Amino acid sequence: MPDIVISEFMDEAAVDLLRADFDVVHDATLVDKPEELAAILPTARALIVRNRTQVRGAVLAAGTKLEVVGRLGVGLDNIDVDTCKARGITVFPATGANDVSVAEYVVCGALMLLRGAYFASAEVADGGWPRNRLMGREVMGHSLGLIGFGSIARETAKRARALGMTILAHDPFLPDDHPVFAEYGATPLSLNDLLAQAEAISLHVPLTDATRGLIGAEALKRMRPDAVLINAARGGVVDEAALAEALKAGQIAGAMLDVFDREPLPGGGPLVGVPNLILTPHIAGVTVESNVRVSGVIAHAVLGALKERA
Repeated sequence: MPDIVISEFMDEAAVDLLRADFDVVHDATLVDKPEELAAILPTARALIVRNRTQVRGAVLAAGTKLEVVGRLGVGLDNIDVDTCKARGITVFPATGANDVSVAEYVVCGALMLLRGAYFASAEVADGGWPRNRLMGREVMGHSLGLIGFGSIARETAKRARALGMTILAHDPFLPDDHPVFAEYGATPLSLNDLLAQAEAISLHVPLTDATRGLIGAEALKRMRPDAVLINAARGGVVDEAALAEALKAGQIAGAMLDVFDREPLPGGGPLVGVPNLILTPHIAGVTVESNVRVSGVIAHAVLGALKERA
């Protein structure tokens, strides 16, 4: 029976590092087999997951010997952190290891959505030539609004400024005179002012009771009609039905979603057939390079914790 269970994909070199000292089960299909996962957890001292494995309820009940949970990413909304803390289970996120990947995704999204020419492949292949209709905007000279100004947002600001964008930022946990705004060339604004002014808006907040549904019908009404929205943070922050209606009505110009209230999407929901919408499968923070970094950070953290408690 294993010492370490890994229920989602992880870089094999990092898995081999763990195998050198411990008995490891690495099966990326376990995330979709909760009964099998529960059956092999009773001996496990560590569980390593990404964002889909729900580390709560039955999983924590089965993992009676768990000492460590490694999160191959940064968000912890799939982990019952309070119960882990009460049981003395240390939770390790891979803080900082995928910041660059997400920042590049966001900047790419702003470029694609503001330019607006990347939805026409089928039309062009079929003989259409919509040059006038697809005359989009450069990002240079336009504004990027960042809701939340943590490490990923700061990496995004750095790259967007290099392209000539103006940076607006809102973070309720930072005073307007915090030096980080000046360091990254960002103008701090209230949420409502940012929504009203920014031409591209990107979300960089965790999913909490305060942020669930943050971008709903009222927030979307405050946005400019030529504005675009990018969410590579957490799905529940955006009201998907309200966004779909706003895009269908031409209330905003476009959106790019990498995260959803339910993952994978069940199909047939409000996001089907919506114009000017790009959907990706929670992949913003996952590149070849970031997978190596994230996996290495968690492997070393888990190894260190288990050896320390041996």
